[in-house]
Amino acid sequence: MAVGCSSGQQAIKVEIVKTKDSYQLVRSGKPYIIKGAGLSNDDIESVQAHGGNSIRNWSTNNKRISTQELLDKALKNGVTVSLCLPLTPERSGFDYNNAELVKEQFDKMKRDVLKYRNHPALLSWIIGNELNHSYTNPAVYNAVNDISKMIHQLDPNHPTTTTVAGLYPSVLNEITTRAADLDFVSFQLYGKLFGLPKFLEDTGYNKPFMVTEWGAIGYWEMEKTAWETPVEMTSSEKAEIYQRGYQKVLLPLQNQLLGNYVFLWGQKQERTPTWFGLYTAEGEETEAVDVMHYIWNEKWPSNRTPTLNNMLLDNKTSRQNVTLKSGVTYKASVDSTDYEGDSLTYRWEVKAESMATQEGGDFEKNISNIENLIENPTVRNIQIKAPQTSGAYRLLVYVYDNHKHAAHANIPFYVED
Repeated sequence: MAVGCSSGQQAIKVEIVKTKDSYQLVRSGKPYIIKGAGLSNDDIESVQAHGGNSIRNWSTNNKRISTQELLDKALKNGVTVSLCLPLTPERSGFDYNNAELVKEQFDKMKRDVLKYRNHPALLSWIIGNELNHSYTNPAVYNAVNDISKMIHQLDPNHPTTTTVAGLYPSVLNEITTRAADLDFVSFQLYGKLFGLPKFLEDTGYNKPFMVTEWGAIGYWEMEKTAWETPVEMTSSEKAEIYQRGYQKVLLPLQNQLLGNYVFLWGQKQERTPTWFGLYTAEGEETEAVDVMHYIWNEKWPSNRTPTLNNMLLDNKTSRQNVTLKSGVTYKASVDSTDYEGDSLTYRWEVKAESMATQEGGDFEKNISNIENLIENPTVRNIQIKAPQTSGAYRLLVYVYDNHKHAAHANIPFYVED
C-alpha cells in the first residue's frame, strides 16, 4: 500500500510528450486536456458539475480540509489535483541564504511528497506559489530546483513546476537557469494575460507552460480614483474578460500551453469581497461561472446568471470620482436583466475602503458593513445617507435570481465634511 493512499490505490503516470510542433500533457497514456479551476474551498462537486476536471490548490496545510481528504474527494469526483507545496516566500521573511532553514523546508516538502506521491488523483507538483513576488534573492530558485530533483527521484510519475507572478524576462531567465530540473513553468496573469503572446515572442520562450491563475483584471492594474483607490469592474464586465481571455489568448496557445486554472473558484476578501471570486461569500454563482461552463462544455448552462448593465450613485458611475457630503442623502440605482426573465431581488451594502497593503493574495480580513445608512437595502433604487466621517468608502450591490446566481457591482466614493 502506498504511503498516504488507501488500499489498492496506485499512481497514474503523467508526462509531457513533445510532438513535431507542440507539447501534450498525457495521463495514463492518453492526452489530458485540463479544464481547471483554482479552488479556494473543498467544493470539488461544483467544479465537476460545470464540466471541470482538474483543480489546483496553494498549500498542503489547509485547515478546512486535509490534503488527503482533498485528494480522495477529487478522485471520487473524477477530478485531478495540481498539488502546491507551500514554500515560504522571501516577502514573508524567509532567508534563502540560510542553509539550515532551506534544509528544514526541503525536509518538510519531502515528507509531503512521500505522503501523496502515489495518489491516483495527483496530476502535478507546484513547488511554491509566486515566489518572485517582491523577491530580491534568486537563490529561491536553487531551492526550487533541489526540491524538483528530489521529487523526480521519489516520484517518476508526476511533473514539476513553479508559478510566476507576471511576465518578467529576468525572472524567467533565473528559473530556466537555476531551476532547470522543472518540467515546465507556470505563469499567473490577470490583465497581463493579454500580453502573454508578445512576451513569448519577445523572449523566444518555446517550451511548455501552464497558466495556473488567470481571471479578472487585478486591482493593481485597474484605473484609480482621485483618492487612489482602484475601480472594480462589474460581474458582467469581468465575465466578458474571462471569455475574451480564454478565446483570444489561451486557446490560440494550445500547442505550447499544457493547461490552465481559472482564478478563483470560490470567494475571498482581496481589497473587496468580490474582486476575484467566481462565487459570492454566500455561495451564489456569478456570470463568470456561466462563462467557464460554456468554455468547458461548449454550451451555456440551462439557467444563466443575471447581467448587470449599470450602477449609479448620485447619477455617476464608478469611474467618475463620486464625492459626497457627510450626512447628506443621495440616490443610487442598479440596472440588471435576466436571460430567463426570472424575478430579481437586491441587496445593498456600504463598507469602508480597504486599507490592506498585502501582496500576492496574502490573507486580508473581511470588512464589516456600515449599517443604517440605507433605508431599504433590498430594492432596485435606494437612498443612501453619506457617512458622517470623512474618508473613502464603497457602495456595493448584489442582484439575485431564484437559482443561486448573483450579479454584483460597486462604486468607490469619498465623503467630505
